Amino acid sequence: MTTSSEIATRPETFYAGAYWGPRHETPEECAQRTAHLLNLLSPYDPLLASWYKPARSLRDARKHSLMPPDVATLAELFRRGVNREKGGPVFEDLGFRFLSGNGGLGTDSVHLNTVCGAYSEVNANLCLMSFPSKGAHMERLVSVPVLSGVLRSMALAFDPDWAVAGSDEYRKLMNADSTAGAFVGWVTYQSRRRGTVPPLPAPVRIEPVEDKGALIVLSPERISARNPEHVEQGHRIGELLARAGLMRPVMP
Repeated sequence: MTTSSEIATRPETFYAGAYWGPRHETPEECAQRTAHLLNLLSPYDPLLASWYKPARSLRDARKHSLMPPDVATLAELFRRGVNREKGGPVFEDLGFRFLSGNGGLGTDSVHLNTVCGAYSEVNANLCLMSFPSKGAHMERLVSVPVLSGVLRSMALAFDPDWAVAGSDEYRKLMNADSTAGAFVGWVTYQSRRRGTVPPLPAPVRIEPVEDKGALIVLSPERISARNPEHVEQGHRIGELLARAGLMRPVMP
């Protein structure tokens, strides 16, 4: 189990991720959801408004913009991301993977990793975004308005069961196994399918996401694994959500 003293020796890295259970979808359906996501992300920050096809080098990537998103192009990228053994059959139940970046370098870099259309009982579908680990862009992106916007966009585009934004280090302190759906982040999304979010004590804020579900924001200030009060708060809110039946793994 990761301890606070171990975390204090390295910088915290932040991410946002949405997760959902088995859902059989075609590359075209995955592409439609992704196109919707990319359009929804654009207003939240300039670094989230430019996306490019995966390429061998940054220079090559910037030649092939995905904005504005084209469903046919995205569907082909998902189709290429099918799981298969080398020279062997396709594993259709594992879905399709799509990788993209914003064309940034170093502290400008944001990456998107999506697995969609999987209907296996062992692998979850996901949409995972990683953020810069330092610099002015990181300070701007790692904030409640942007992280809430990213999770809201993921919720509206992919209709996940659960989503979370925060640091990798905080996640490890919340749940030793880091099981999707069973821990609290700085910002957490719960689908209505999982149940109703109960009233929670201040400074926690609950925000509806249309008719899909709700965002749970632990605090307007940045939640850190290095702050014992933040860690205690996460466990306390997690216990309240568990009593409401909401802290369940996305995959059994």
